[in-house]
Amino acid sequence: MASAKSQSPGELPLQGFRLIRPIQNALERLHHQGAERDTAGNRQLFFDQYLSLLLLYFCNSTLTSLRSLQKTTNWKKTQKALGIQPTSLGSLSEAQGVFDASLVEPILAELARQALPLSRGREAEALKGLTAVDGSIFAGLSRMRWALWQDDEHRAAKLHLHFEVLKGVPCQATVTPAACSEPAELIRTLQPGRLYVFDRGYASYELFAKVIAAKSSFVGRVKDNTVFEVQEERAISEEAKKAGVIRDVNISRLGCVSGPTTLTHPLRLVIVRTVSREGDVSELWLITDRLDLDADLVALAYRYRWTVELFFRWLKCILGSRHLIAQSQNGMQLQVYAAMMVSLLIAIRSGMKPTKRLYELVQFYLLGWVSDAEFERDLANLKTPAKKSKG
Repeated sequence: MASAKSQSPGELPLQGFRLIRPIQNALERLHHQGAERDTAGNRQLFFDQYLSLLLLYFCNSTLTSLRSLQKTTNWKKTQKALGIQPTSLGSLSEAQGVFDASLVEPILAELARQALPLSRGREAEALKGLTAVDGSIFAGLSRMRWALWQDDEHRAAKLHLHFEVLKGVPCQATVTPAACSEPAELIRTLQPGRLYVFDRGYASYELFAKVIAAKSSFVGRVKDNTVFEVQEERAISEEAKKAGVIRDVNISRLGCVSGPTTLTHPLRLVIVRTVSREGDVSELWLITDRLDLDADLVALAYRYRWTVELFFRWLKCILGSRHLIAQSQNGMQLQVYAAMMVSLLIAIRSGMKPTKRLYELVQFYLLGWVSDAEFERDLANLKTPAKKSKG
């Protein structure tokens, strides 16, 4: 057997196509998008091919930069699998400004719908559509003039992510300059039929009203000195007490009567007492328009907000999205969408939330070091928690 050093570039192990193949048909609809200005008819890199290369970048741990990704286009196996021609580094750099990232959004929505809920029962039924929302900073380069942040010397982008909690998958994302309003961006991207959960940084009477107008609901944290008018005190069940609920009231008004903004839509305040690992006691003031939810489920919905934080860690530390191979806003959006596609594909294929152990298994599988039978066996083992040994 020839050694790795004696192999030609076209024979190097590159098996990531097995994971991206299921969505290549969906990407084909984008093939000619962005090629309108090619009046000479000599374009060689098309939208679906560029996205497939981005997917390959996240599917194969040996690819760590735009230059390494460009080299794969010179390999016969890559050319055959993606239908691509040898592509220059300049063409890959240009692509981030040629192909419109917003055209990928319907494909992401299709993949998110294919993901199945990871839990069943009372929680899953009551919290249907639970969507955690948050933002995360990605440090940029000084030449990224669009990515305004602290001052003229610092540049960064912010990823605004919507994470469908019960499915364990991202369902929507946008990239903006870091110096932006998170509540305003959420207002711009609201969808119907969601139960949004967000932290105190999103506390905005305008946002609360816009969520309701969009035919969605919310569970959001507010400051513990927020003014409200009690309409009715609600009884606290034993389940709610176990969840830390100390007060549950229907309110007829949120905000001062003389203030610039008040809410008169029927709302509810649930106060939850929490104890930190250090023993510090604090209170969470949670506002929601869901008067039908049991108080313990309101508290649980807010606790699930941390799933979006865990996904950010997965996105940056495991998938490697922290390293930017695009510097324009549209290019970063395309890179984020490709990372989301890979996460969705892993979740759909495994029926699990993406984890470090699962991603390691996928990486070995894609590199050809794990057979199909071994992949299915280890996947089943990851789904079944190991039994603790006695004694």
